[in-house]
Amino acid sequence: MTRSPGKQFRTALAEAHPLQIMGTPNAYCAIMAKQIGIKSIYLSGGALAAMSYGLPDLGITTLEDVLVDVRRITDAVDTPLLVDIDTGWGSMFNIQRAIRQMTKYGAAAVHIEDQIFAKRCGHRPNKELVSKEEMVDRVTAAVSAKTDPDFFIIARTDAVASEGMSAAIERAQAYQDAGADGIFAEAVTELVDYQIFAQALDIPVLANITEFGKTALFTAEELSEVGIKMMLYPLTAARMMNQAALKCYQTVKIKGTQAELIHHMQTREELYTFLGYHAYEDALDKLRK
Repeated sequence: MTRSPGKQFRTALAEAHPLQIMGTPNAYCAIMAKQIGIKSIYLSGGALAAMSYGLPDLGITTLEDVLVDVRRITDAVDTPLLVDIDTGWGSMFNIQRAIRQMTKYGAAAVHIEDQIFAKRCGHRPNKELVSKEEMVDRVTAAVSAKTDPDFFIIARTDAVASEGMSAAIERAQAYQDAGADGIFAEAVTELVDYQIFAQALDIPVLANITEFGKTALFTAEELSEVGIKMMLYPLTAARMMNQAALKCYQTVKIKGTQAELIHHMQTREELYTFLGYHAYEDALDKLRK
């Protein structure tokens, strides 16, 4: 019997210490991640806004925008996909629809946050949060919409930066009580604070190890020692790709050739290997005989 994406995510989470979840901004990145053994992948709202739509991470993209890339990735790989659904795109009915659509198109998990609708990047200043009660309603709506009991719903709190640790823990416990399967503790700065989260809750805690933010680049070993069960690398690959592309454009513009970049490139044959290109070509040749 085929396991659902949600069940696959839960299995990966149970087997890893912690589960490293890699951002994959497109289907080809997801293919590469799978083939090197990554057990869970991530579609970042910030990466999607920037790389698919050329927009900042301010809650501008819609459910339908996100579903386009969800479908592309889940068509390409069966690695369990965690999806950023920001604040859920509206009322309880919008949130419920989002959960049903994410499940329908093969996502394994989502995280939903407690910022106001015009959300900001979790590592930017001046974030505004909805009340604890309103976020509990969001979580309740998400949980009620599950069509797969194993679909994994993570509640994100941005309260550490704006309300302090005590309020953030209180919120996380309320979200747990509302049925969240995990907690995303955003913009935590100290390892001991991750430990406080982990000890205060009965569900797994996720640490967002994003670059250039408020959280240090803690290692898997360090986070495991304080009880963290999930590590997220939302934009690591995207940032590497963007910098490489910029370097490419600058070099070609200035020098009129890409020759000095060749040794930095993935070769044609490497691309074909990841895509299984030759098997497609062989199948095409057989059809023509």
